[in-house]
Amino acid sequence: MRVIVVGAGEVGSNIAASLADDHDVIVIDQDADRVDSITYSLDVLTIHGDGTSLDVLEEAGIDDADMVIASTDRDETNIVVCGTAKTVDDPFTIARVKKTDFLRTWERSNGAFGVDFMVCTDLHTAETMVRISGLPGAHDVETFANGRVHMAEFEVGSDSPIAGETVADADRFESLTFAAIIRPDDIIVPRGDTVIESGDNIVVIGSAESVRGFAGTLTPAPTLEEANEIVIVGGGEIGYQTARLFEEEGLSPRLVERDHDRARQIAERLPNTLVLESDATDIDFLVREHVDESDIVVAALDSDEKNLLVSLLAKRIGVDRTVAVVEFGEYVDLFETVGVDVAVNPRVVTAEEITRFTREETTENVAILESDRAEVLEIEIDRDSLLFGNRIMDAMTELPDGIVIGAITRNGELITPRGQTVVELGDHVVVFVDTEVLDEVTAAL
Repeated sequence: MRVIVVGAGEVGSNIAASLADDHDVIVIDQDADRVDSITYSLDVLTIHGDGTSLDVLEEAGIDDADMVIASTDRDETNIVVCGTAKTVDDPFTIARVKKTDFLRTWERSNGAFGVDFMVCTDLHTAETMVRISGLPGAHDVETFANGRVHMAEFEVGSDSPIAGETVADADRFESLTFAAIIRPDDIIVPRGDTVIESGDNIVVIGSAESVRGFAGTLTPAPTLEEANEIVIVGGGEIGYQTARLFEEEGLSPRLVERDHDRARQIAERLPNTLVLESDATDIDFLVREHVDESDIVVAALDSDEKNLLVSLLAKRIGVDRTVAVVEFGEYVDLFETVGVDVAVNPRVVTAEEITRFTREETTENVAILESDRAEVLEIEIDRDSLLFGNRIMDAMTELPDGIVIGAITRNGELITPRGQTVVELGDHVVVFVDTEVLDEVTAAL
């Protein structure tokens, strides 16, 4: 495809990097330094200019573009970019927005604003945090096959009960597949005798129950169903959406917001959330309100420094699990190194969500792991698939190394794949794939 990406910030750069190997990518940005940076780091065409300008879009080849992705930090700019592109031709348009109001308006009218697909950064970040909060120890969680199949990635610490065990010993759950072991310099497709080492990242695929059960063997921290107390710090849009989603899960979180008017507004909109008007960086307040008894603390304030402070204070007074928003991607590793359990970068999760939409039509869902070192795909099997009508053990002999069949759903039922399993027409297959063989695998399946 010919893809025009408007905005060369963290979101746009991540999207361009994901697409550059397989598509003709043109990146537009008004910041000359960003344009220079991406020119030297990626194999893409760059244009220094305003993506809302018809002249600039025409210079980028809008007449021949298959897709336009508007990923600047301004919602209005992104919407105008998509609308302008539609006046010339009919490329598929994707807009990144922060305000959920724009998303709700777009959802009520198909194709509103000239946008074919809209990603709301704040809402998607909240969804990611709720999903990760519900699975202790997980650094990444995705669902497939309408929620019947879960994928999760866990880091194995030196004190982990499975460190030093073989995969056969660690695999104690019937409907769970060990899809991969990810190391800094290698991705390993595990066998029964593969030894799990401290520092490994383990990717597992299976039923929700089996993935939760596996998580429970790694850490005593409670799952979302077992959590008695959840505290959200920060009543901005991400904090508000996080509380709303916890309410939808049947939970009653507490939310701490310093601004009086905003606190009242949230209290009126979220009947099952207790809103506390205070400064959550005050350790005396945290102790007085028994935040130390919380199972999960979510830090969603308006600065990385405050979120780090709140998370470390929560850990200091005894909170089991902390999840923090990190606006600057380079801080993610720092947060997790100093003690925050999971750091979520809104720009990265937005870029991944947009990248999903660029995959082949046969791919139902995509999860991107370890900065695009691997992917988990959901594929509906048709007659052209190598898997159709074959036993998995036979089909695997014709596929490259770096692929694992993680789960199969058939007529709404989960099937744990084994070598003798025959894949049928219409099956939904969840597959782990090393990105080095991604093109070959997707073409075959």
